[in-house]
Amino acid sequence: MTPKEAAAISPEESLRITREQGWTGGHNPWVVALVVTMATFMEVLDTAIANVSLPHIAGSLSASIDESTWVLTSYLVSNAVVLPISGWVATRIGRKRFYLTCVMLFTISSFLCGLAPNLGLLIFFRVLQGIGGGGLGPSEQAILADTFPPAKRGMAFAVYGMAVVLAPAIGPTLGGFITDHYSWRWVFFINVPVGIASMLLSSRILVDPPHLVEAKKRVGPIDGVGLGLIAVGLGALEYVLDKGQEEDWFNSHTIVIFATVAAVALVTFRSATFAVSNLMMLVLGMALYGSTVLLPQYLQVWMGYSAQDAGMVLSPGGFTVILLLPLVGRLVSKVDPRYLIAFGFLILSAALFHMAHTLYPGIDFRTAVLIRIYQSAGLAFLFVPINTMVYSGVPPQKNNQVSGIVNLARNMGGDIGIALVTTLIARRSQFHQARLAEHVVPSGDLGARLAGIAAHLQQMGIGAAEATKMAYGQIYAQVIKQAQTLAYLDALLMLSIFAAIMVPLVLKTRRVKPGAAAMGH
Repeated sequence: MTPKEAAAISPEESLRITREQGWTGGHNPWVVALVVTMATFMEVLDTAIANVSLPHIAGSLSASIDESTWVLTSYLVSNAVVLPISGWVATRIGRKRFYLTCVMLFTISSFLCGLAPNLGLLIFFRVLQGIGGGGLGPSEQAILADTFPPAKRGMAFAVYGMAVVLAPAIGPTLGGFITDHYSWRWVFFINVPVGIASMLLSSRILVDPPHLVEAKKRVGPIDGVGLGLIAVGLGALEYVLDKGQEEDWFNSHTIVIFATVAAVALVTFRSATFAVSNLMMLVLGMALYGSTVLLPQYLQVWMGYSAQDAGMVLSPGGFTVILLLPLVGRLVSKVDPRYLIAFGFLILSAALFHMAHTLYPGIDFRTAVLIRIYQSAGLAFLFVPINTMVYSGVPPQKNNQVSGIVNLARNMGGDIGIALVTTLIARRSQFHQARLAEHVVPSGDLGARLAGIAAHLQQMGIGAAEATKMAYGQIYAQVIKQAQTLAYLDALLMLSIFAAIMVPLVLKTRRVKPGAAAMGH
């Protein structure tokens, strides 16, 4: 169907087509799904792929590690600001035009990030990259919701789920491989060919349905005050979440100021509230991103894994999601999504609880892979049903706005999860270290162990005084290692509890008839 042929269809007829069979623009709907997933996959990948490259970026650009974290923060802040307004912008200028503009901005800014000669310019280009990337996920979800009829929408969201869940899983592995074998700049350059291909294919395949073209004529002006409030509020909240632990949270005047600004701005913007579906997506983001940071960090810091090896622990979990998502997509059209969500959160909570009783300094590679696979099995039963439920009762002309809000919930959940995990590990490590140190007294078994270590060191030619000091040092290192391990276990238990709370909560929501049209009053 050409744009001219699409324009000849009345808005009322296009709405009927969208409700009953999906708006494809004359193309195979799966071709549309795969084309719009390409750029979104790269955008989500960019939220994780640069993490392992920060030390290399800092060294290359003569910056400290703390300063280099702005490479991540700047992207997340601009991304969060764009997400809630992407629906209005897409309706105002046309969804296809908005999507192509986002792909173009993301691609160009990725190329400029790779060329950045200093940290300041890299951060600026990352802001532009976040602005472009922020509109990709919501646009794709809205396109998929219109392209597929409700009965087949679960399978469509399964394709999108592969991009959103798999990308953070393979990001550390891919980023570590590229950084170790080439240069951190190629972490950004790899976006360019995919972005160009996405622009060429999207420009030929995507066709806005007439009811969206008609809606563009009726859309009102944006609420400038509301936009300003949500931009300032989300930006300030992102700063608090990303820099809170580093600056000792509310003991820092800067954090207090930004937290106050965020609270005032977001409370004033009263329409920025989440429904139960968005709350579940928030918790899903917390569990996904929180555990994705926690497990490889533990393996690298305390097990001596390289960035690439730590990433390899996550990759099988990503492939597990790929295998299960088509099954879940089919089940959504036959089973009440609430039951699938409850099952998914139950599996996720149990897997995190199991991980909290399995993770220890001597864990082998196979066990680490298996506990990640268990967790990924639960994640696979969450993403598609939650997305299906959030569109239930929503008319097609509102799909743009819904997709922006639900993507914001997932991203903010990821930020909150990372901040909570980071803070909990730091604070609980101090707590456990103090408790363990109370029982470290040079008598009994510990005294014998100290004497044994010192004697062994003396046999290696080290003096008695120095050997005793080094023996105490080894015991102290073991105390720190055990305290850190207990803190990681506390973080896993916290994520497990959050997931468990969602099980009874989802059963309180309104029943969604499997395969029913997602139309509301």
